[in-house]
Amino acid sequence: MSKMQRPVHVVGVGMIPFAKPGASDPYTVMGARAAKLALDDAGIDYDKVQQAYVGYVYGDSTAGQAAIYGVGLTGIPVFNLNNNCSSGSSALFLARQAVESGQVECAIALGFEQMVPGALKGAYDDRPSPMARFIESMTEHQGWQPDAPRAAQFFGGAGLDYMKEYGIRPDTFGRISVKARQHAARNPLAVFRQTLTLDEVMNAPVVFGPLTRYQCCPPTCGAAAAIVCSAEFAKKHGLDTSVVIAAQAMTTDTPSTFESNDMRKVVGYDMTAAAARQVYEAAGIGPEDLDVVELHDCFSANELITYEGLRLTPEGTAEKFIVDGDNTYGGRIVTNPSGGLLSKGHPLGATGLAQCAELVWQLRGQADQRQVEGARVALQHNLGLGGACVVTLYKAA
Repeated sequence: MSKMQRPVHVVGVGMIPFAKPGASDPYTVMGARAAKLALDDAGIDYDKVQQAYVGYVYGDSTAGQAAIYGVGLTGIPVFNLNNNCSSGSSALFLARQAVESGQVECAIALGFEQMVPGALKGAYDDRPSPMARFIESMTEHQGWQPDAPRAAQFFGGAGLDYMKEYGIRPDTFGRISVKARQHAARNPLAVFRQTLTLDEVMNAPVVFGPLTRYQCCPPTCGAAAAIVCSAEFAKKHGLDTSVVIAAQAMTTDTPSTFESNDMRKVVGYDMTAAAARQVYEAAGIGPEDLDVVELHDCFSANELITYEGLRLTPEGTAEKFIVDGDNTYGGRIVTNPSGGLLSKGHPLGATGLAQCAELVWQLRGQADQRQVEGARVALQHNLGLGGACVVTLYKAA
């Protein structure tokens, strides 16, 4: 990707407390609340926003309008986005792109999800599944277990392939979940705030491969939003320009996803690596410059392989990175201070924007008990099978 054409600032973020299915407001209420929080945080009225990009997965067409109409009826373009679990960051990508290109001066990215209990599944059985090619690749590589959740087979399989290559211990994955709960205990917006011991994580029921129940993200309801604008717009309206998007990249699958015979590639390792490489090159910095990262830990196995995909640690060294505590406070790079998807929760369409909100708070010094001391550079990674990956680099201006 090329260098940013003009600076794009994140001037407002909002996130509501995440909740278990059945314990939340309807998506219309959640979405409007998050959007209003972002507008209030920015200090502008909705009538100043020129376009809206709204991400969700389980919802009918124009659900984005149904949510944003709870904020106002200004007649602006509203775009509905479904990019699986990267829907929220896809909304942010397009909002940023609209501002950077000069098409608009101010845009809102909103994400929400009203989920139901249980494992993820497709909505239709009368047409080809967009996951069919991925399922075929997985089945050829490791078989298919009809009694195990599909997503857990994908990511658990990636964990098994990593173990096969590097010989790491199964409880290395469990340590990620322990860390996630410790971080979420400091986050009043997280759905799971109770800490867990490594024994509790490892003795929980096995879901697939190395993954126990506590190593799988929960179905969650919630919403989050971000306001992005140009420097000129911010100056005109007296807005906080302390956080800028320094670089952003979105990638999709390449032949390696299906031809590598490696579940790590099937679940997006190469998409992650390509997006991270583009972002580092565009920003002119490297992973050694990062202070804090929010990455897509839908399963503990994905957090582990993503450490290497983002080059937070060299390939084959993720176990040492974890055991040495380099992924938490006092280590090299604090990962998922929010608690991540494992403990904060994973309302699919909201996740990318919840990650954005956390990192903006970190760079402003507003993360309270979760604050990473001296945070100046932050990286966000949001992944959706099917597939899409968005990596965003934020800097404190």
